[in-house]
Amino acid sequence: MSKRDYYQVLGVSRNASDSDLKKAYRRLAMKYHPDRNPGAEAEQNFKEAKEAYEVLNDPKKRSAYDQFGHAGVDASGGFGGPGDFGGSGFSDIFGDVFGDIFGGGPRAGGRRVHRGADLRYDLSLTLEEAVAGKEVKIRIPTLVECQFCGGTGAKPGTSAKTCPTCSGAGQVRMQQGFFSIQQTCPQCRGKGKVIEEHCGHCRGQGRMQEQKTLSVKVPAGVDTGDRIRLSGEGEPGEQGGPSGDLYVQVLVKEHPIFTREDNHLFCEVPIGFVVAALGGELQVPTLDRKVMLKIPAGTQTGKMFRMRGKGVKPVRGGAIGDLICRVVVETPVNLTERQKELLRELDETVQAGGEKHSPQSTSWVDGVKSFFEKMGL
Repeated sequence: MSKRDYYQVLGVSRNASDSDLKKAYRRLAMKYHPDRNPGAEAEQNFKEAKEAYEVLNDPKKRSAYDQFGHAGVDASGGFGGPGDFGGSGFSDIFGDVFGDIFGGGPRAGGRRVHRGADLRYDLSLTLEEAVAGKEVKIRIPTLVECQFCGGTGAKPGTSAKTCPTCSGAGQVRMQQGFFSIQQTCPQCRGKGKVIEEHCGHCRGQGRMQEQKTLSVKVPAGVDTGDRIRLSGEGEPGEQGGPSGDLYVQVLVKEHPIFTREDNHLFCEVPIGFVVAALGGELQVPTLDRKVMLKIPAGTQTGKMFRMRGKGVKPVRGGAIGDLICRVVVETPVNLTERQKELLRELDETVQAGGEKHSPQSTSWVDGVKSFFEKMGL
């Protein structure tokens, strides 16, 4: 079976640069790697791409291939078959390609870089602030380059030395059977340098902690548990890696009047028993103004009154919630003798009216009597 043209295998032109070749091979290696795509066809495609890259990535082999085709590289004697993982071109990018496949980070200058950690900031808001939205200033700790050692981590006047274990690569290669596995150098931990005398200010870290001020736009309608993501404002990455993100976690404080459930607000409204009996009007608050609530005659404790559109506008869009007022009839306390006398007179007239004035009490008493009779009590 004739072999396909190596340039066609990688999907690049004949004047492709080394960078173009590497990108093309990385893409195909991740696509066809047997651990991701089990099966004979994927394995064959993977081997074909590896073989093409190993030839075209080597200047001598590429020159021979451009002049004589497959016969030029087959005759060179320096290139093994498709199953041979010992070629230098493959080893050079082994860590890059398989680091991406199996979760490793990108590299900078031959050393693995690490994304900075994500940070969390707890932001306390009043209910009014959460409902209306606002812009707040927050101060968070951050890491900056040590001004004394210039970020090297070495004592001023000294410098870091090339790691003797990895020769500055930050990675060491281990042979396991047919595979050459590349991993972070255990001595320098991927930095490629070792410090003999540490900077006394940053303790060899090359970074120091400072405070920075950020402006956070809190959208209207947020609630406890909502998070605001500030991209790139987390902890800086090591070895030139990208910074993490900052997550601002919202915590809404308890309100003395209102409680919130989703987009609705609830409050309890105490009223006197005279207003409950005769009806009336009273002022109740909303989050932005006062409104009048009409209480009909004969209102009982627990009666709910709904004020539409006086709740919270959802942060992700939708209809504004309602304000729901629950009436609580308050029993008077600390009465004078005259007030007590008047209440007794009122009670006599109410009792005389029976079910006409107290339908619930009358119904309950009748039910209790029927129960006692049934039980023979």
